[in-house]
Amino acid sequence: MTGQTKGEVYSQPAANQNYGLHTGVLGPLETLAQSVSAMAPSTSPSLTIPFLVGFCVSRFARLSASPGSLYSYASDTLPPVFGVFAAWGLLLAYLATGASVAGGALYYAGVLSQQFFHWTPPALPVLALVSLVAGLIAYRDVKLSAELMLWIEVVSVSLILIVLVVMLFRFGLHFDLDQLRLKGVSLSALGPAMVLAMFSFVGFESATTLGNEAREPLKTIPRAVLQCAILAGVFFMLCSYSEVLGFRGYSSQLSDATSPLHLLAAKAGISPLGVAIDFGAAVSMFACVLACTTAAARVLLRMAHAKLLPAALERTNRRHGTPGTAIALSAGLMFVSTAALSLRNASGSDMYDWAGSLSVFGFLTAYALVAAALPFARRALGQHSHWVAGISMLTVVVMILIVIFDLRSATDEVHARIPWIYLGIIAAGLAWYAVRRKQAEVAKNMSK
Repeated sequence: MTGQTKGEVYSQPAANQNYGLHTGVLGPLETLAQSVSAMAPSTSPSLTIPFLVGFCVSRFARLSASPGSLYSYASDTLPPVFGVFAAWGLLLAYLATGASVAGGALYYAGVLSQQFFHWTPPALPVLALVSLVAGLIAYRDVKLSAELMLWIEVVSVSLILIVLVVMLFRFGLHFDLDQLRLKGVSLSALGPAMVLAMFSFVGFESATTLGNEAREPLKTIPRAVLQCAILAGVFFMLCSYSEVLGFRGYSSQLSDATSPLHLLAAKAGISPLGVAIDFGAAVSMFACVLACTTAAARVLLRMAHAKLLPAALERTNRRHGTPGTAIALSAGLMFVSTAALSLRNASGSDMYDWAGSLSVFGFLTAYALVAAALPFARRALGQHSHWVAGISMLTVVVMILIVIFDLRSATDEVHARIPWIYLGIIAAGLAWYAVRRKQAEVAKNMSK
């Protein structure tokens, strides 16, 4: 940003620098597919947080388009150190989410193998296959990967909706007043629920990492962000309400079910769809790994261009227009982290839980910083609005409250360690930034 004011930065939203990526290859549906797949709506039907974050992100997406997404939004507006916070938080979020859903894919691979073959596949080959194939597709063609993610989620979500509609016709429409009144809900249970809801919701903003590759990004990306937030929010609430209602009368609890939608399909008399939903969930988990690999690689690329990471991560393949080195590193880190957990006898569901909880802290950091930066970016353009500033402040408060509830509700040793792991990674990122900045200053002085 040397020699430019913030207003000048945002007056040139369609940046001349394309970072070696193929420009304008993704249409509105393919851009939306990135966010939908990163959320993996068919794998986590639950309540979602308010659309405050979606509002803030979509407003920023109207001002700037860059593969760095939320990191770029924060770093172009706030002091550099906050940009570093956003960069490492967002990178950690995408990598941890990818590791989490890789564990989810392992879990569903085990469920399906048990159903058909009464055999559980070894963890390491499954994790290696998921990471490798996701990396290859992400490297081969961003348009291909976006279309693949879109159709995977369309099929998975459609199967779930069929089950819910059949249940409605078989048992009639019932209003569960206990749910509407939040009967039995306690403050002590609110923290884990908010973190679960947050993890179901995160990823909706990942379309912003396609800033250079989407056609008309200042229109397409904000629309994709809001569409994803609204559609997925409605879908989550519908599924969570239906699942709780459908489990009335069952001897087992919803929280103990290994595949709740499979059981509901059997209750509705369409058991084959239950198997299809399990298969769809497994494939949807893979689509989410692919989406997170794509998003994390773009963040690595942008961080390398900002001199936060080695220049090798700036490289893009001329033929495919994808950041091959960054993709390989992203997929590799996802595999290494899940493989390490597997060697410590962690199950696929454990990986999904632990890595997912870690990713939430990264997303909360990026979301809060983007919300805090929005009023300053709009002021730089002469577009200051008190109600936008109010929503931004409220969003920051909500993010802080989620962190507080999560810290207070940690029920075991592993979850109690997760915030410290997050802080350790962010501290390492800040230390690396300080070293790189010192090296740059020394090099600059020597060149004089």
